[in-house]
Order: sequence, then structure tokens, then C-alpha cells
Amino acid sequence: MYGFRIVDKLQKIDEDIQRNQLKYHSKRVLVSKEFTFDAAHHLHAYEGKCKNLHGHTYKVVFGISGFVDDIGLMIDFGDIKEIWKNEIEIFLDHRYLNETLPSMNTTAENMVVWIYEKMKESLLNRKNQYQQARVEFVRLYETPTSYAEARREWMEE
Repeated sequence: MYGFRIVDKLQKIDEDIQRNQLKYHSKRVLVSKEFTFDAAHHLHAYEGKCKNLHGHTYKVVFGISGFVDDIGLMIDFGDIKEIWKNEIEIFLDHRYLNETLPSMNTTAENMVVWIYEKMKESLLNRKNQYQQARVEFVRLYETPTSYAEARREWMEE
């Protein structure tokens, strides 16, 4: 039905496609990238299992929106990864969160807001690089079935 096919001719820029055709639209779009990290924490003033030191494999999902540039890119996924690695993950991965985060109870609800703020700050510092890029949401999974979320409309209230 669908057989393997070798492309007859690889498209060439300025020959088969013109540079002014690379940008297909001028709509706001959202891209999403997710990461995982492992960390330990405990909760204060909480009566339950989580009052004891324990760990999680967290998953973070970013939703970032903006407008595409002249070649049809809003933000490179590699740039999101670089921001994550250099400016956010360093405080989280294989860390004792009660020690590396600002003073807070290290609940998913508190942490997701901190992560949102860090990504927002990082994008603001690069505002000349991207076309009105902004964080639309951050979702922080503490377990595969439990997450907290921060959304732009809530954060800007």
C-alpha cells in the first residue's frame, strides 16, 4: 500500500522554493516541549506520607506561543532545551528541592509557579530573538497521573 520511496529531487532554496514562501502564515502558534527531572523533597505542616523525605521523577511540560519568523519558526525546540538546562533544571535535577528553591513548601502547586516565572523571565531576556514569545502554560507532573498547572491568564491576574 505505502511503499518506501526515495525522493526524486531534494528541494533547493531559491530554486524550488523561494525565501518569501518559507513563512506560511502570520498566526500565533503554540509549541510544547517536555522534560523530566529527579528530585527529593518533603512537605512542611502536612500530615501524610509526604511529610517525610522522598523523591519523584517529575515531568515538566511547557506551552510557549508566539509568531513565526521569516522562515516559519516561532522558537527552536533546541532553544527551549537550552533555557531549561541552563536556567531552570540546574535548581531541580537531582537536588533536595527544599534547599535549592526559594523559601516555600515544595508542593507541585508552588513549584509550577516558580518554574513558570523562570521560563517567563528567560523569554523576556530574549525578547528580541523571538516574535512576542510568551509562556502560555507550565504543567508539572509529580506522578504520571497527578499534576499542577500554571496558566498565563491566571498568572497575570
